[in-house]
Amino acid sequence: MTCDFLGLKEGDIALLCLPVQYISGKMILVRAIERKLKVIISVPSSAPEISENVEFCAMTPLQVQNSLDKIHFIKNLIIGGAAVSEKLKNEIFTTLQFSNSHTRIYETYGMSETLSHIALRQISPIQENYFTIFNDVEISVDDRNCLRIFAPKLNPEILQTNDIVELMHFDSAQCDKKQFKFLGRFDNVINSGGVKIFAEELENLVRVFNDDGNIYFHANKDMMPVRMDRIYLSRIFTNMITNAKQAVSEQRKSIINIDAELFNKKIIIVIEDNGIGIPKDKLEQIFEPNFTTKNSGMGLGLTMVKKMIEEYKGDISVKSEEGKGTKFTIILPTNV
Repeated sequence: MTCDFLGLKEGDIALLCLPVQYISGKMILVRAIERKLKVIISVPSSAPEISENVEFCAMTPLQVQNSLDKIHFIKNLIIGGAAVSEKLKNEIFTTLQFSNSHTRIYETYGMSETLSHIALRQISPIQENYFTIFNDVEISVDDRNCLRIFAPKLNPEILQTNDIVELMHFDSAQCDKKQFKFLGRFDNVINSGGVKIFAEELENLVRVFNDDGNIYFHANKDMMPVRMDRIYLSRIFTNMITNAKQAVSEQRKSIINIDAELFNKKIIIVIEDNGIGIPKDKLEQIFEPNFTTKNSGMGLGLTMVKKMIEEYKGDISVKSEEGKGTKFTIILPTNV
């Protein structure tokens, strides 16, 4: 369906720069096989290598952010895995205008609930408010104005979502587009187009750093939905755990507690250590660019962490007592 929507044909080139263990990476391969596309593989990273013209590529917002000087190589670019911030959209517009590029860029609807996206919305200086449905997909609304999807190629049953939408009606004699505007979630929980944090995934990440057996992880839910780039989440945890490990005190055995809780439509993540703490005169500076102090175990990573969290309308705060330890609290909304 995506290939038809984008006008891809046999022999066109697709760039794969997403991990194939995730559904987004798998779907690139499926589309390539189905449409007989040539595939160029770039090692998955936050800044993928792009050195030649391709007809199709899918990236996360973070990858696009780090590849703005290269997106003119891509004819059709899909951004998925998280919401596309207004800041990134403006940077995309500026880049394309400066390079005189004809790249078409889309954000997706669907994935978690539908297994694959079933509609796209073009990102352009004149922002489209409506998602355009693929061919072979039928949509309607229930009495709550929540979207109902019938996509027989993906699911033989009608999918009932909790997405409140406004349908756009066209005169079928003039236009065959099927479009809708996303207004919000009936249950205030984001599924479509978002990332589900699984406690097991976070435990596996913690295990990489837990060679001394002194990191303890707890979560109050097996799954927590959040609209954030999965690479961002991994980077945030990696930086915070690294900082906690570096703040070890020689006076006692290091203990790091990590709690992740879903509460009141927010995900609250607390990373607490019993290390040497941060001096009061340094506490207000730790998120500033170019600030670092080896004594506290804090480094440049905190500036990046704060930027990533705030980009998704989250918040990070810190409390510390010198000689006793430090506690970071991260709050991420589930309904950005």
